[in-house]
Amino acid sequence: MKLNKTTLYLAVALASSYSTTVMANDISTALANGKATVDLNLRYESVDQDNALKKASALTLRTRLSYASKAVNGFSSLVEFEDSRNVLGINDYKNTLGRNNDYSVIADPETTELDQMLLQYKQANVTAKLGRQVITMDNHRFVGHVGWRQDRQTFDGISFDYQASEKLSLKYAYITQRNRIFADAKDIDSKDHLINASYKTGAGTVTAYSYLLEIDNDIDNALDTYGIRFNGASKFDSQKFTYSFDYALQDTESAGTSFSSHYLSAELGTHVSGLGLKVGYELLGSDEGMYGFSTPLATLHKFNGWSDQFLTTPKEGLTDLYASLSGKVLEGKWAVIYHNFNADKASDTVDDFGSEINAVYTKKFSKHYTAGIKYSAYSAGDVATGKVDTDKLWLWISAKF
Repeated sequence: MKLNKTTLYLAVALASSYSTTVMANDISTALANGKATVDLNLRYESVDQDNALKKASALTLRTRLSYASKAVNGFSSLVEFEDSRNVLGINDYKNTLGRNNDYSVIADPETTELDQMLLQYKQANVTAKLGRQVITMDNHRFVGHVGWRQDRQTFDGISFDYQASEKLSLKYAYITQRNRIFADAKDIDSKDHLINASYKTGAGTVTAYSYLLEIDNDIDNALDTYGIRFNGASKFDSQKFTYSFDYALQDTESAGTSFSSHYLSAELGTHVSGLGLKVGYELLGSDEGMYGFSTPLATLHKFNGWSDQFLTTPKEGLTDLYASLSGKVLEGKWAVIYHNFNADKASDTVDDFGSEINAVYTKKFSKHYTAGIKYSAYSAGDVATGKVDTDKLWLWISAKF
């Protein structure tokens, strides 16, 4: 359980300011009147690939313990620990840390981590956080917490959220360490600047963003993304539609090599007779077949199919044409999604990246419990893509108190 040194220094400085500010108040009372929460997630996952790797299976329990203090003069604190353990000896899988390499990957290594530790200042329309924290932007396509995995992604740094008016919102974060989903061993020191500004209009919200990423490894590198997003909802002849559009440009440089690519996303949704319908198109562009648009801080599992075939965008780029159908049954929610994948810059051997079907059903029980079943079936395309047919199944039950 480590914290980036820069973040520690900043946390100590703010802690000193915090102590001075609230010295006249009863800090012990603020702590005693805080709120503790417990979040448990027991999940079975299986992975079956059409290759030489053995079928993987894992039963893991994630336990997240949090304590948030009561605010005093606008200051509060949060401490959160996260633990992921194998249960009942069901652990035949490659865990991303070098164990069972002859099995397919399930990215849930056993780990105990300090998930969050932060000081917060909140007053009127300003919120500032310093320390290890969850940071998300918009729909998680560029910055997310990867909450699907048992080891959630958090960041060390400082963040600001300023609600300038009812319509205008400004966000900024500086990240010194990316605490990824693969336990402490694969965390990354960084110098990342996240800038996000959104404005609400009558037809929807317009968001402009700049995500300037740099790995702190003494090698010149940069991954700079500039984009604009529009999302909203409107009625046409009493029929309600939701819509979103996103476009971004990306420049990357590492060790003297540079590439440029672009991103495009469009989605339209509505409801008919109690069924939710969506169609969408997403393009992660390629720079002449040499580099694919990258979103390393994203909640990647949310996009391009749940079998996680495209956590790294192929150098040929990727297009994803998808459609979904959702509804309610037996007091639970279900959804079915179809994806069709192709290359942005096709070659003689790489064009068809295959297709995928996803299905999920979740149901809440009383106030504290949720259970679900989820399935993904990926059908590979061209042999030269290196992809193989893959089936994944999840069963889980979670509890929050």
